Amino acid sequence: MIPAAMPAAAPPFAPATLEEFEAVLRRHDSATLALEEWCARRGLGHPPRITAETLSQQEGEVDPELRARLALNEGEGVTQRNVHLRCGPLVLSVAWNWYVSERLTAPMNEALRSSDVPFGKVVAALDFRRRPLSVTAGPARGCPAGTISTHQAILVLPDGRPLAYLVECYTATNLRPPPR
Repeated sequence: MIPAAMPAAAPPFAPATLEEFEAVLRRHDSATLALEEWCARRGLGHPPRITAETLSQQEGEVDPELRARLALNEGEGVTQRNVHLRCGPLVLSVAWNWYVSERLTAPMNEALRSSDVPFGKVVAALDFRRRPLSVTAGPARGCPAGTISTHQAILVLPDGRPLAYLVECYTATNLRPPPR
């Protein structure tokens, strides 16, 4: 008697490369959209929804370099928000965002204060564009151990005014095989 065919084992998930990850990031003005695409491709999270776990958020004075970078007008302030961007339980990025709150609507500011919706999704209606400033392989100053890539960028409104300055520390979790 010939034994019945055994079901084929699931093929191993191909390891991700930093180059593939960086290519996905480059395709998007929003890190949130890039991470959602990455999560879907890698089978992370069901559904692959990105959330922002706020670690700190504060308004206050900023140094002259950041004031110039954000082209602040008299009376405009900056809010600094530090978050973990997650796909389910996985932390994919530790990010700092300094944004000009007066350039957002009141509902956008409220959503950033009180929800787990990432900045890019909250302000998507503003039609911002990303201007990369630098990409560093591994951790830059201030990034946690295990950072595989650090991005600095400015988000710019359609009229050319800066909206936000970002530092994004992408974790090694992005390159690991998905949990089974």
